[in-house]
Amino acid sequence: MKLTDNAIKIFIVMGTRPEIIKNAPVIRQLKKEQLNFEVIFTDQHYDYNLSKKFFEELQLDDPKFHLNIGKGTQGEQTAKAIIGIERILIEESPDVVLVQGDTNSSLAGALAAVKLHIKIGHIEAGLRSYDYRMPEEHNRRMIDHISNYLFAPTENSVKILEKENVWGRIFNTGNTVIDACIQHYEIARKKSKIMDQIPFKKFVLLTAHRAENVDNPQVLSSLVNAFLKIPYHIIFPIHPRTQNRLKQFNLYEKLEKSENILLIPPVGYLDLLMLMKNCEFIITDSGGIQEEATAPVIRKFTFVIRKTSDRPESCEVGFSKIVGTDTNTILNEINKFIEKPAQMPSKSPFGDGKASERIISILKAELNIR
Repeated sequence: MKLTDNAIKIFIVMGTRPEIIKNAPVIRQLKKEQLNFEVIFTDQHYDYNLSKKFFEELQLDDPKFHLNIGKGTQGEQTAKAIIGIERILIEESPDVVLVQGDTNSSLAGALAAVKLHIKIGHIEAGLRSYDYRMPEEHNRRMIDHISNYLFAPTENSVKILEKENVWGRIFNTGNTVIDACIQHYEIARKKSKIMDQIPFKKFVLLTAHRAENVDNPQVLSSLVNAFLKIPYHIIFPIHPRTQNRLKQFNLYEKLEKSENILLIPPVGYLDLLMLMKNCEFIITDSGGIQEEATAPVIRKFTFVIRKTSDRPESCEVGFSKIVGTDTNTILNEINKFIEKPAQMPSKSPFGDGKASERIISILKAELNIR
């Protein structure tokens, strides 16, 4: 969006809902400071109408550029996105391209930019799970090593980038996900009606979608057995992939018949914020939820049903605990928490809600914007 006659032009490339959420504070800051910017949205996960509705929900302008690459294999998505992004970058000649996180869209944006000798800024640089089964781990590493500006969310991420000898400049900015939670919570409180649909006064929020959990019948069965024995009502917004696998492995009916577990369709971001705010604690395999749960407007303990986490800071300060996928281990850890709830830290390890301000301030200095 061109707001001034400043010659510097900034482009943001993204393609998924989490990227919209985490880039929203950056977009607002660019607008606030009246800088020239545009957004390229690849539509990696869904169609134009669905993405447009999501931008409206967060009170953001619909991007000028939509690529509609849709679903496909990892290679297909990345290749189609590179072709579409490159065409736009050649026509528009931005000075810097911002990408966030570790999606195929972010990798495509970074690769298209570096081939055209356009500077790259990586928001949320330096995350590592060291789990090479995850495509996100490949993507984030490659982006980090071709970026000019690396906006690390924590001091731990800074150290990882320094140890890997990345050639770009490293800045500890905090994570824009905390900015997003703070900015969107008031919108959620006013607009979300999800709590009207919850029949329980006290409940646990559960999410599970990662391939290493839901695509493996033994792992998924172990998780389901744990969920069924947790002594709490559970709200489970069920991801389509997870639902398909549960049915495929003959596990869905077990959850459906449980009096303690309420299966609901996938919820939007604003509804998710309200579920996190009102639950007793969270069980998840989502990296983003691990971060969001630490925001000052949420502050909930999270049990991470994975063997590793790319958000170790949350565990280190006491906001979360990795419990793996074994039934007994999960139940033991949850029961210990129920008997003696952990006291939540006063501050999030992912920042103070001013990451987007720092990122734009750094960009202005680096690009000599007055």
